[in-house]
Amino acid sequence: MDVNTSFVSKAYANARTAAAPQPKADGAEAGFARLAGDFMGTLQEHEATARAAMTGGADPHALVQALASSQLAVETVATVRDRVVEAYQEILRMPV
Repeated sequence: MDVNTSFVSKAYANARTAAAPQPKADGAEAGFARLAGDFMGTLQEHEATARAAMTGGADPHALVQALASSQLAVETVATVRDRVVEAYQEILRMPV
């Protein structure tokens, strides 16, 4: 009787670990972290271009491109933030 119990407990333990949810390598958290890193990298590149243009190291055309690109990046992040807040508010309004 003791032998059958140990087999059952081992089978249960194996089934339990097989059915456990596995964390995804590239989940939503990793995606948001990557996007935030890309956004910060873009802003830092454009800031470096703006500094170079102020000291005479870059042409005005590159400065205008950097400003337009950083403006687009900031507007995109603001739009995504607004959509996330709007979705959160919709979830809060749902009846329980």
